[in-house]
Amino acid sequence: MKLYEFQAKDVFARHGIPVPRGEMAASAAEARRVAADLGRCVVKAQVHVGGRGKAGGIKVVNTPEEAFAAAEGMLGKPLKGLIVKYVLVEEALPIASEYYLSVVVDRAPKRPVMIASAMGGVDIEEVAASTPERIARLVIDPAYGPWDFELRALSERAGLDRKVRNAVVDVASRLYRVFVECDASLAEINPLVVTEQGTVIAADAKFDVDDNALYRQHALSGFREESEEDPIEAEAHRRGVTYVRLGGNVGIIGNGAGLVMTTLDIVNREGGKPANFLDIGGGASAESVREALSIVLMDPNVKGVLFNIFGGITRGDVVANGILEAVSTMDVRVPMVVRMAGTRSEEGLKLLEGSPLIPAAGPIEAARKIIELVSR
Repeated sequence: MKLYEFQAKDVFARHGIPVPRGEMAASAAEARRVAADLGRCVVKAQVHVGGRGKAGGIKVVNTPEEAFAAAEGMLGKPLKGLIVKYVLVEEALPIASEYYLSVVVDRAPKRPVMIASAMGGVDIEEVAASTPERIARLVIDPAYGPWDFELRALSERAGLDRKVRNAVVDVASRLYRVFVECDASLAEINPLVVTEQGTVIAADAKFDVDDNALYRQHALSGFREESEEDPIEAEAHRRGVTYVRLGGNVGIIGNGAGLVMTTLDIVNREGGKPANFLDIGGGASAESVREALSIVLMDPNVKGVLFNIFGGITRGDVVANGILEAVSTMDVRVPMVVRMAGTRSEEGLKLLEGSPLIPAAGPIEAARKIIELVSR
């Protein structure tokens, strides 16, 4: 779950991270009222997407009337495909330097990683691509958290000004603490501003919370807004289906997250474009297959569906019967390819003979078949 910038800054402030003075506004009149107390300020569109400045979603204003006009030009309007419902009006900072600081889960070392750079204010992906040496990383031992000497070394490697090192280390320590305590998957400050007076402030904030931990993050779970999510992903979430929309034309259904991820890679490697990630879990009953198919086919871009099923605990013939029963109750107008392996897979594939489902012996063959069918 993604938090808006104003929500993330509220979380940061409660954990002692300095943030600019400001307030959320849901109308142009509210924006004018807030600006009257701040003087020169910044009006920021609140949407869950990056690159707002380049898209016209961040405006520096000098008067309350300018704040009113800026907010009026953003609220209710689309920004990079999302409707702006709120703006954040906050003080304009006298910026001397802009840094980058974040904590993210890195699946390679299976630990949180803190990333720092003196090249703040721009997309970190651009920095990584053009000047990777300007990015410093710290793999954190979750049993102890980052020690201060590790954070000081990270600051040194990132090329941050020594004059503000203690303040940066304090912010970094607090950022990691809020990352852990709030079950975050990403906590990012970009830019972490050093003002002309030498104060370190989080001028922007991104904060993603692990959905699986929302049951114990009651204060944060109320921030969820389905209007900010992909509508199909929101519907899948309501139904309890593990689904992520990817934008391609090959629907993917598998039983097991690792198997589905591998299927995505194979389809990509064979020249196809996966439309989604969908994991139906360990079982594949007719009801679960029906739910999965109905979710996948909500995407109008899907031109074919690939099932990749491994019969482990669940037998292949049971899975095949589930798929056949589900398909028989649905109006499916796209080709479907089924790859099945494992326990009683041969019996399962035999059951599919004579049905609209096209069997495949292996995952590569299945990927090639579905790609060919959707390309016709």
